[in-house]
Amino acid sequence: MKVVILCGGQGTRLREETEVRPKPMVEIGGRPILWHIMKLYAHYGLNEFVLCLGYKGHVIKDFFVNYEARMNDCTVRLGKRPVVDFHHGHGEDGWTVTLAETGESAMTGARVHRASRYFDGETFCLTYGDGLGDVRIEDLLKFHRSHGKIGTVTGVRPPGRFGELHIAGQQVASFAEKPQVTEGFINGGFFVFEPEFVEKYLDDREDLTLESEPLQRLAADGELMVCPHNGFWQPMDTYREWKLLEDLWQSGDAPWKVWD
Repeated sequence: MKVVILCGGQGTRLREETEVRPKPMVEIGGRPILWHIMKLYAHYGLNEFVLCLGYKGHVIKDFFVNYEARMNDCTVRLGKRPVVDFHHGHGEDGWTVTLAETGESAMTGARVHRASRYFDGETFCLTYGDGLGDVRIEDLLKFHRSHGKIGTVTGVRPPGRFGELHIAGQQVASFAEKPQVTEGFINGGFFVFEPEFVEKYLDDREDLTLESEPLQRLAADGELMVCPHNGFWQPMDTYREWKLLEDLWQSGDAPWKVWD
């Protein structure tokens, strides 16, 4: 199963960091937040990733193309046919990472649609490249498979400014984009979708956001379910939020670090 991660936004509220790199490459504990998200999924056996690139996508490409040299000691034999031997290995052995250019200014819905050629027409996970949580991915997938609907969104309860989920039982009755005040569950990302979501609800319009028309239509059609998450979840939109995540990591008590 592919894990699709949205990595193309400009991160304007973290401008001091994102002038030189995309927000998913802002580091927590010396590793990009994107790496932390991928480690979470890989812990549950999902290590095939499709990264939807946009703003400064070349930084993400460079990181993974040169990953072995970054993460290992190495010996270089110089000459007309140089050879590089890498030593010791790392915990990401076996990952496959597809780096998909989806446009400098495309919105989230368009990015997913443009990268869908790499999904193999199968069920896929989708999340944002700037939020962390201790979400149990195996439970999320079990829940998704149990209800037979097209989509599942992870519902969380942090402060408002995200897409609010209006819920009837376990079904999303409607999807409201970024309300001013919210008392219920909000969109925490960590989605699971059937391939019909791409076929019926997405298209290539540059300004198509995942959180507006596609999810609203999916909810109106009774095809979006919510998997409540009452554990840790934290986006990284501001310096204060970055500092919170960094302090948690440095304290050795980062809730999202479920891997060894």
